[in-house]
Amino acid sequence: MEDILQNTPQTDYNDDSIVHLEDMEHIRLRPGMYIGKLGDGSSHDDGIYVLIKEVIDNAIDEFTSGYGKKIEVKINFSERRVSIRDYGRGIPLGKLVEAVSKLNTGAKYDSKVFQKSVGLNGVGTKAVNALSSYFKVQAFRDGKTRCAEFAEGKLTHDTDIQPDSTSESGTLVEFVPDSKLFGNYHFINEYVEKRIWNYCYLNRGLTMYYNERRYYSKNGLLDLLENNLQSDPLYPVIHIKDGDFEAAFTHVNGQSNDYYYSFVNGQHTTEGGTHQSAFREAYARVVKEFIKKDYAPEVIRQGLVCALCVRIQEPVFEAQTKTKLGSTHLEPNKADGSNDSPLLKTYVLDILRSHLDNYLHMHADTAEALLAKINANEKERKDIAGIKKVAREASKKASLNNRKLRDCHVHYNTNHARRLESTIFITEGDSASGSITKSRDVDTQAVFSLRGKPKNTYSISKVDVYKNEELNLLHNALDIDDGIENLRYNNVVIATDADVDGMHIRLLLLTFFLRFYPELIQTGHVYILQTPLFRVRNKQKTAYCYTDEERIEAIRNTPKAEITRFKGLGEISPDEFKNFIGKDMRLDPVLLHKEFDTKGVLGFYMGENTLERREFIMQNLRVEDDESIVVA
Repeated sequence: MEDILQNTPQTDYNDDSIVHLEDMEHIRLRPGMYIGKLGDGSSHDDGIYVLIKEVIDNAIDEFTSGYGKKIEVKINFSERRVSIRDYGRGIPLGKLVEAVSKLNTGAKYDSKVFQKSVGLNGVGTKAVNALSSYFKVQAFRDGKTRCAEFAEGKLTHDTDIQPDSTSESGTLVEFVPDSKLFGNYHFINEYVEKRIWNYCYLNRGLTMYYNERRYYSKNGLLDLLENNLQSDPLYPVIHIKDGDFEAAFTHVNGQSNDYYYSFVNGQHTTEGGTHQSAFREAYARVVKEFIKKDYAPEVIRQGLVCALCVRIQEPVFEAQTKTKLGSTHLEPNKADGSNDSPLLKTYVLDILRSHLDNYLHMHADTAEALLAKINANEKERKDIAGIKKVAREASKKASLNNRKLRDCHVHYNTNHARRLESTIFITEGDSASGSITKSRDVDTQAVFSLRGKPKNTYSISKVDVYKNEELNLLHNALDIDDGIENLRYNNVVIATDADVDGMHIRLLLLTFFLRFYPELIQTGHVYILQTPLFRVRNKQKTAYCYTDEERIEAIRNTPKAEITRFKGLGEISPDEFKNFIGKDMRLDPVLLHKEFDTKGVLGFYMGENTLERREFIMQNLRVEDDESIVVA
């Protein structure tokens, strides 16, 4: 062994090994440290949306400080250019270049200037600059202006300070995310629009314009909740606002756990944190004291839907992307580590004890509806307790010897650096799952193989889900039975054939998620995998085509082409499949629009109205060139 070590070449570690990276270089080299994952825009948490958020956050901080009541956002989808204009004070002109290109430079270190700001560490706009192929910032202030342009974080043009007596004060930022980093990315309008709405809900009095359309909220979180409920509320939404705390909540049927739209200083904390935990604990405690029955907290909260926001001084988040709050107090620790500001959990409990208890005493109908829901939850829990225990034991035994799940090493519910990449493919049959299994990244990609078509869950109860071996194994693999806080995979990808049977399986799986785990879709974790329909190739090159238009274009550019029509995922070899589930993977997100009638759509397509559905199908049939019949 000693000889082997002596003969093994060693990399020199000397003065030349110590490398200094400039601020912009470090962001480009390690973008994940600043914006999470890169992505191509298919996922709501992809980096291109974080870039938009970082710039808007600065504009929001101006608004909350009392400057500027309007923010304009424009996206040119063809050029992939983003423009954001606020009407605040404007970045001080003398420090304009440094403010967007030097880390640890900014006004937000001075808490007297920015109280309860989101952008605390002076990184956000610098990251946008560094990760953009084109970046422009122009400040308007005191009748003067200055404009600077950058490429990949490097200054390319600076007008210096010039007179401008016609423009309103504020800041304009334009940028184009760098395709060398983000690949062939695209913006999804629904993701951007949802962020715009959230800013308006959280900042009453703010008007936002997104591609010329006006967005405004009169009632804050009350509007957010009412516009996003997928089921009818069991009682009127309770809306509490007290100082730096605001919450709106109600109960709905058909939801296994409680669900939250939670925010800190306007930042959407999609993974919750200490403020959400404080509310969950306080809510269950106050309600239990009111009804004077010793129900378990999860029974009291089952079916609760809540929009929650707190504003605290210098919040501590668990990552630069600020998706989970770690602060335990309303204000930061002092220099000596002490803290005499209120505990966050005590602050929230005191507010709920005052407002919620009073509300329930004053609104007997709401209290009665709440108690009825809790009693129904308790009955359901007792009904499924026995079968749930048996089902869990069965799933554990099955998992040991079961080849349905080929797991990966990195999971979403950990602190691993690649947790956002964790993905599970739900496939139909052994042939399709075999191809994916052989070509996947075993670190971040898992495969769950269905046995034919899963059960239609539209009309069944939760008890039936536990009794069904396949569905039981699936939700145990995801670990979402007690809420999505434990979700093991960030991306839940339905990977079925692009034929009628494959479409049916997609509908069955989406029905299962919407009926029993709607929060999985509401939080943007569910996708449909796009796989190529055609392969066009000759001896020199190969093109994979996802649409007829792409096929026609590929044939035009490929002389003497051989054309293959893929009829199923199992026909695609593992070597080829690597191209479709790697960095160029195409995913279609499953989105729920505000106007989407979940109950009505599921009832029509998955209910027992067979004759009505058959009539619809017959009226919408179309015949393809190959004489196969598909539903339009």
